[in-house]
Amino acid sequence: MNDISVGSPLLWAGFIAFVLLMLVLDLYVFGGRKAHKVSVKEAALWSLVWFTLAIAFNAGLWWHLQGTLGAEIADEKALEFLTGYLIEKSLSIDNVFVFLLIFSAFQVPAEYQRRVLIYGVLGAIAMRILMILLGSWVVQEFKWVLYLFGIFLLITGIKMMIPSDEKPDMQNSWILKLARKYLRVIPGNHGERFTVRKNGVRYFTSLFLVLILVEISDLVFAVDSIPAIFAITTDPFIVATSNIFAILGLRALYFLLADVAERFHLLKYGLAVVLTFIGVKMLITPWFHMPVGLSLSIVIGVIGCSVLASLWVTRKTV
Repeated sequence: MNDISVGSPLLWAGFIAFVLLMLVLDLYVFGGRKAHKVSVKEAALWSLVWFTLAIAFNAGLWWHLQGTLGAEIADEKALEFLTGYLIEKSLSIDNVFVFLLIFSAFQVPAEYQRRVLIYGVLGAIAMRILMILLGSWVVQEFKWVLYLFGIFLLITGIKMMIPSDEKPDMQNSWILKLARKYLRVIPGNHGERFTVRKNGVRYFTSLFLVLILVEISDLVFAVDSIPAIFAITTDPFIVATSNIFAILGLRALYFLLADVAERFHLLKYGLAVVLTFIGVKMLITPWFHMPVGLSLSIVIGVIGCSVLASLWVTRKTV
């Protein structure tokens, strides 16, 4: 693993400008502020757009690095980005199942879910950048932290493999109890608004509570996903860009899979195997450095097999 960071000020500025541009276009040009139910066709189109942009960014990064740092580093960083992006994309599928639980528990209409996820993505990007920068500094200063990450991912992966039919009680979670204690929350349906004013007093709506749960759930998933990508690279620029590209496509992925999520119930175990594999990979690094290409092949193979197995098991329910 090459410790060199390719994140020059110019690259960081260009990437941040691109993310801001796409978010502005999504919010103000492509109907992000209009309440509507996202169709599977629209979700599939946006999923393709985000994937294409991620691949185009990787190709542009490879071209830039080849001309500035040489072909070897360009090939290595491009492969690290692709592997990190696919790992983050795979792990983000677990977010979809949690989002479904949250929206179902609060009976959020489909036309209002898009707005919650838009602001959820904005919050997730801010949190991820802070966590990545902090994590990168910790890893650079204390290399042994990577082994703690490995142990954590190994334990998390093993726990995910244990079947459980228990579903969390979203309505009575400690997070919402705390929010209701310190915030003025008004009951009832208030459309897609997060706050309303009544008798001169500002109240938060139940949709705002849903947004809180969405943000907290992404924070919890980040605790798994960010250590996972540090097993591939410790370059802050590669970690951040691959992570954020995966987040940008999360909303489209949710609407693409929302109606068929039950058909992919075995995917959880594939993700558990991936986390376990990455944890082991980090722990055996002093004795065996696994090539990034091999890691990429294993991740694709495991996720692909779990998806095919899920579709095969549920084929009679279609």
